[in-house]
Amino acid sequence: MQFMSDNAAAVHPAVWRAMMAADAADAPYDNDALSRELDAAFSALLGRECAALWVATGTAANCLALASMAQPHGGVVCHREAHIEMDEAGAPGFYLHGAKLLLADGASAKVTPESVAAVIDPIRDDVHQVQPHALSITQASEYGCVYRPREVAELAALARERGLGFHMDGARFANAVAFLDCAPGEACAGVDALSFGFVKNGGLGAEAIVFFDPDAAHMIRYRRKRAGHLQSKGRFLAAQILAMLEDDIWLSNARAANAAAAEIARGAGDRLLHPVEANEVFLSCTIAERDVLRAQGFGFYDWGVDAARLVTSWDAQDEHVSALARAIAGL
Repeated sequence: MQFMSDNAAAVHPAVWRAMMAADAADAPYDNDALSRELDAAFSALLGRECAALWVATGTAANCLALASMAQPHGGVVCHREAHIEMDEAGAPGFYLHGAKLLLADGASAKVTPESVAAVIDPIRDDVHQVQPHALSITQASEYGCVYRPREVAELAALARERGLGFHMDGARFANAVAFLDCAPGEACAGVDALSFGFVKNGGLGAEAIVFFDPDAAHMIRYRRKRAGHLQSKGRFLAAQILAMLEDDIWLSNARAANAAAAEIARGAGDRLLHPVEANEVFLSCTIAERDVLRAQGFGFYDWGVDAARLVTSWDAQDEHVSALARAIAGL
């Protein structure tokens, strides 16, 4: 009964079928028929014209998107617990050729206009200091909390005022949209580039970078090749993405994962460390209590000395979720 990561979830059957259907000769790289459908598919989904590129990983999606915004002498403002800071092994600096991450604070791993301003206001327009070039937020955040459209709009306004590119790490964008119950475009309105996650939500090995500026997308095509992410049989990545978008599988999967997390949260009660708004549950839990849960067959990650992180996935089995909720309530 594993609740360690949604990365370990099964691949959705529709994805396998789509990849089998794509197993026929077509143009290489991103010149195939399926890859050429992505721009229109995301434009329709998000309600504004955009260009979409596939890559294999979320790290590549984030870093290539930011490479369209930040120069090597610049900086990217993000939360100090953002994935690009904590979990990408310095990849932003590698892809951005030395650009620096400028770390902001905020509850539940969400930044605010005030916390962003606190980072960038002291920076002088001076060649001796790293200049802020971009802002990156995570939707849903690293603690499973969701930016409301109003919050995104406020950050977008600040980014425009300060001349910053605005990136959204959407590794769990689907879970955020499911929680907000809004049009997908409302959950990312005002951003310049969106890393749209699929692997955590039923995909096999495909993520999308969505650019709302076609010129930026064109430049990143070259960087994607240079970074080793222009796959020769790219139709198999496009097939995964299109299969997930069809019939809103991406959204129904996220709703299932969110519902499982909500059930566990009800069992956790006042142990919860953060609001449960997506598919991650953080709860206070001693080492002894974690040993009790593991002895019952539950897998999860420790989160520091006295906490645990539980992640639900689209294919979480109802009986496993209910058993975990009861076990936590009984601690």
